[in-house]
Amino acid sequence: MRLKKIQDYMQERGWKYQYAEEDGLGSIDWEHRGLTYHIWEFAEDGVESNVRVTGKMEDYTGDYEGQIIEILKEW
Repeated sequence: MRLKKIQDYMQERGWKYQYAEEDGLGSIDWEHRGLTYHIWEFAEDGVESNVRVTGKMEDYTGDYEGQIIEILKEW
């Protein structure tokens, strides 16, 4: 299972989400307050997500799970 920290955070909050894994890379899709969000891992050790701005995909590298969780804490 990939994106474990993010999945744990979402489960703690009781958020429903869909997890998929393909070629060893994880992705999470969910809705929050009527908006659709995505997190997709890519092979270069990072993820692409629209968690900061719903209509704009951004790349996160390094501790990307920690970075995304910090954004989600602001919701």
